[in-house]
Amino acid sequence: MIGDSARRAYMGSFTSAGGRGVTAAAVDRDTGALTLLGSTDAVPDPSFLAVGPRAGGTALYAVGESTPGVAAAFTLDGDVPALLGPVQAVEGEAPTHLALAGNHLVTANYGSGSVTALPVLADGSLGPAASVLRHEGGGPDAGRQEGPHAHQVLADPSGRWVVSVDLGTDSVHVCALDPATGTLRPHGETALRPGTGPRHLAFHPSGSIAYVLGELEPTLTVCRWDAAAGRLDVLGRTPVLPEHERTGDAARTYPSEVVVARDGRFLWTANRGHDSISVLTLDESGEKATLVATVGCGGHWPRDLTLDPGGQWLYAANERSGNVSWFAVDAETGVPRHAGSVEVPAASCVVLV
Repeated sequence: MIGDSARRAYMGSFTSAGGRGVTAAAVDRDTGALTLLGSTDAVPDPSFLAVGPRAGGTALYAVGESTPGVAAAFTLDGDVPALLGPVQAVEGEAPTHLALAGNHLVTANYGSGSVTALPVLADGSLGPAASVLRHEGGGPDAGRQEGPHAHQVLADPSGRWVVSVDLGTDSVHVCALDPATGTLRPHGETALRPGTGPRHLAFHPSGSIAYVLGELEPTLTVCRWDAAAGRLDVLGRTPVLPEHERTGDAARTYPSEVVVARDGRFLWTANRGHDSISVLTLDESGEKATLVATVGCGGHWPRDLTLDPGGQWLYAANERSGNVSWFAVDAETGVPRHAGSVEVPAASCVVLV
């Protein structure tokens, strides 16, 4: 059972590629090390996870990146997560991300280019989908941007808006969520450079700056976020790989995740293909990002990065090498040092509780 002072990690994986589903691990606070506890394959391809409060404890939420796509809630009362209520259809295809927004769970459905809101019930379980909002448009990459592909969804720091990042339309969408009905209402859309294929976004601790990571181009787009207006404006772009590694075969890099330090001094990206973690420093305003180092990810095809609550340990889910690695973060430079790894076949994400 989970004690009051214990920390747990939960790792998603692709069951269709030999993954175990949702795997639980104990976290050593002193070394960052993970010790596997068990797993459940109750949901197919749980590629992304999120945690939230429930009556008497904490709930874990997962998308099933399947067609049709699903979402599910789990209790964390034991060492292995257990389903909480029925698995719910998201009324979209291949959901790749999810987040809690108010009293709803929202999912980004890559295959159908849509965002879904599902009510979170009093016990933490999920109700049937309340609304689905479909994106429109495409981009210049005919193989990847033939239509909308919502890749990430999250609540903004003010809690007023739901932001979704669409790889297919080269844009970030902003919508409002009615907490009473679960209706998603379009509010605005910010166009990014064509062909960048934006994948994930992270906010600066100030709440006024957002960083959008491109998957089709290894570039970080820095934006100003106006929470009062629900408006995102592009300020500039910076590469996440050194110049000499952005041409030829090395250019086939597909960044996956962006994480910002809780004190706003550093930013990290995971880079698939290049199999690295990039370290960028941020100025005091957060408006200027500077690449200072890249280090190996401890495996192959890093799909996700997660920073522990204390900012001391960084975790990488390496999908194709089937492992999760952890790194000690240098407090002065932000550069991660590889400290260990554990086997997690077809790993897709890591969350810490």
